[in-house]
Amino acid sequence: MNSTTPVGNASAPEQALLPESSAHPAAGNAALCDAASAAAGRAISPALYNLDLAPTKREGRRWTGYSIFTLWANDVHSLGNYAFAVGLFSLGLGGWQILVALGIGAALLFALLNFSGFMGHKTGVPFPVMSRISFGIRGAQLASLVRGAVAVAWFGIQTFLASVVFRVMLVAMFPGLKELDGNSILGLSTLGWLTFVALWIIQLVIVSFGMEMIRKYEAFAGPVILVTMVLLAAWVFFEAHGSIQWTGIKGLEGAEMWRTIFAGGALWVSIYGTFVLNFCDFTRSSASKQSIVRGNFWGIPINMLVFGAIVVILAGGQYKINGTVIESPSQIIESIPNTFLLVLACLAVLILTIAVNLMANFVAPVYALTNLFPKHLDFRKAAWVSGTIGLVILPWNLYNNPLVIVYFLGGLGALLGPLFGVVMADYWLLRRGKVDVPALYTEDPDGAYFYKKGVNPKAITAMVPAAAVAILIAFVPALEAVAPFAWFFGAGVAAIAYYLVSDRKQRHADVSGEPIAVASTH
Repeated sequence: MNSTTPVGNASAPEQALLPESSAHPAAGNAALCDAASAAAGRAISPALYNLDLAPTKREGRRWTGYSIFTLWANDVHSLGNYAFAVGLFSLGLGGWQILVALGIGAALLFALLNFSGFMGHKTGVPFPVMSRISFGIRGAQLASLVRGAVAVAWFGIQTFLASVVFRVMLVAMFPGLKELDGNSILGLSTLGWLTFVALWIIQLVIVSFGMEMIRKYEAFAGPVILVTMVLLAAWVFFEAHGSIQWTGIKGLEGAEMWRTIFAGGALWVSIYGTFVLNFCDFTRSSASKQSIVRGNFWGIPINMLVFGAIVVILAGGQYKINGTVIESPSQIIESIPNTFLLVLACLAVLILTIAVNLMANFVAPVYALTNLFPKHLDFRKAAWVSGTIGLVILPWNLYNNPLVIVYFLGGLGALLGPLFGVVMADYWLLRRGKVDVPALYTEDPDGAYFYKKGVNPKAITAMVPAAAVAILIAFVPALEAVAPFAWFFGAGVAAIAYYLVSDRKQRHADVSGEPIAVASTH
């Protein structure tokens, strides 16, 4: 990645070529920063700038509306989301009530993701750099590390869950392998280790080729999983003789019914609390604002209604078949009597889980690590570091420990709402979308985003009480009735607090990052 790299406009006289044989990443990065400094007319710091953190040039951006749609085509149809939505059926919501709950969540997500995505399109920077605007060039490490830590843990957990499906598929194809699935090595069987490591390597190889390869994989995986889930729903509908459980199994009515519906919609937004935060990691390479809106429209409200319909058929149809409530579509897949069809369904689930992991749980920690060590880590090296962490934490043990999931990952997740509130209030309400992009990469004490020693104390002041509110609402039993709305309380309190403590009369410069931008290879 340290070969010839253009910085700025093609005709800029300051344009430089990096050394062809840089012995160390820092050498190439220093040359890149020198070229960027000359183009910007200010000192660009190697501690804040490299090929992966630099803004992307507008010309040559490849992410179209279809690219963004396929992100959602994969992520919305993840096994975790199906488990959540089927859980609404267990809570007593019927078919139309589940669709209303998902529709409310989809409408809110569509708006939030557009606002978040427009930020990435305008500036061309990833989330760790974007958060420098409100938290400062050093304080931004907090925001990116919280997001990255949640993602690393879930990367390992999702890889483990995919390996379970892989094991089911292999045993169905080669029954003799079941003998390798009875022992335990650090909590995982021999077959478990083989399948986990195989999927781990596959994902790391894909990520090693950068965001462009992720875009291509998502485009391939999206149609596969959509077709698979539609066929699975059709099979259940046929087995149920065209009859599904349309009404709730607990007969919820009145205020309790509507509270559960709105709680379901709020939790649906909370699930995507990670994504609305760092959606700019993807839209920084979007071709236009229109492509973001189109991709989000077809991928969020439309795709989520299709998702909801599939959920209603799977859960309601299975209930009609044998009176049981499934926990996940994987239970239906395991019950498929035909080995060939079982293998095909397992393959589709594996393709899906890898796609979800790549975009939801890999990109964020990669950028967070690159932001921590820009002189030493590029996208590929950060991917291997992130993946290694996801392996050594033995994620299957985390998954099997409810306290870790609820208190550690849940606690970190509760911080995402306040982070989002501060970032959005700062960008849209105070700055009105005006950003001095080159200043995001300078350590000049007089720089717009240096604040106090690189940290914006007002952002921290707003975030701490908001995080406390979100955590209390999420975990205090007496507040269980409003717990599903914890993300909104955290985001709202943080946004209001930040707006009130900030200088609302300050004038902000709007400076393009094009002079220091690099070709959009992400």
